Amino acid sequence: MAIPVATAPCALMPPMLAVGPGAYRPRASKVDAVTAALDLTADPVDLTRALVDIASPSREEAEIAGAVHTALASVVAGFTGPAAGRTELVRDGHRVLARTSRGLPTRVVLAGHLDTVPVADNVPCRLTGEGADQVLHGCGTVDMKSGDAVFLHLFATLADSAELAHDLTLVLYDCEEIEATANGLGFLERTHRDWLTGDVAILGEPTGGLIEAGCQGTLRIRVHARGTRAHSARSWLGDNAVHRLAPVLAALERYGPRSVDIDGCVYREGLQAVRMSAGVAGNTVPDEAWLDVNFRFAPDRDTDAALAHALDALGLTGAGPVPAGGEPPRDPGLYWELTDLSPGALPGLGAPAAAELVRAAGGRVRAKYGWTDVSRFAALGVPAVNLGPGDPGLAHTRDEHCPATQITEVAEVLRTYLTTSG
Repeated sequence: MAIPVATAPCALMPPMLAVGPGAYRPRASKVDAVTAALDLTADPVDLTRALVDIASPSREEAEIAGAVHTALASVVAGFTGPAAGRTELVRDGHRVLARTSRGLPTRVVLAGHLDTVPVADNVPCRLTGEGADQVLHGCGTVDMKSGDAVFLHLFATLADSAELAHDLTLVLYDCEEIEATANGLGFLERTHRDWLTGDVAILGEPTGGLIEAGCQGTLRIRVHARGTRAHSARSWLGDNAVHRLAPVLAALERYGPRSVDIDGCVYREGLQAVRMSAGVAGNTVPDEAWLDVNFRFAPDRDTDAALAHALDALGLTGAGPVPAGGEPPRDPGLYWELTDLSPGALPGLGAPAAAELVRAAGGRVRAKYGWTDVSRFAALGVPAVNLGPGDPGLAHTRDEHCPATQITEVAEVLRTYLTTSG
């Protein structure tokens, strides 16, 4: 029997739809009217194109969430096999959740974000080539509407099938591409924690069809320099804040990144200056300057160790930290503040369900360098990997594009995995 799950109030959200005995449907809305084009049982390539055509930059996911929710409701309402009456469907804000409870021995979580970076004249989707050479061009073709399409298609075609070997949880969420505090998966950790449990979680992030295990952690430090302002014609009367950053920049130039092998996955760390600002006029010695440094660290370091290493490498162990929510002192010198911190995730490939997935993918595994939401699942004790179509190097670019064959291949790998008993 389907069990409705309470949802958080949201002005943009239609009433929650629970599918099962006694279920009801919300009245049609403008958002729902768009959903007729989403056929979840169609070829995942066609479904990718339909999803790309619904623009959904971060914080603007209402339309695509409504489209996905209504399409899933139609599919689930038609179940007549093992999943009939044993499938739940919830929309909470711009987050859509569905799961089977068929009593199968293991549970696989399929998770993906519905948002993209801002559109750059690359919506609607454009096709080039034919047959095996067909390529989809457009915002989200790589990151990560092709992955979402594969997950939606597999849920729609396998959830009620006698072939399914694992219970399924589908988690589609918002605001992954912006600040961590807005991340929809983080919201679900607080409101629907039980929906994030499973024997393994698969994130549909672009990996070129390979399994990318774990992820590196990331932190950002803003280094503040304080000096004394003066006219540049009498520079000896001032103290140049920019020049105070020179030792930090020199330390970055000397830095040698570490590579570490964990479970056969090699993670390569990086410490880079990514942004800086200084100066008020072309004839003035600046009294303030700041430099942002990003450290991508291997998952064998915890956050405390990563921060300590970065401060040591930058020569800031003797510098004063800026109080949380405060301002750096006015006294000349260097100060630092931590502006972003997310832990990494170990590969977790030893877990039985993860090992099965590796076998289904032909053993093609590599480390994930970027940070992804596998870290959130790992923190919850759920082994998680990244697996999706698309070259991650094309994510967020104006010419984002994905070969159709890669979408088909990922769908086939996951279908084999989901219909194979351990």
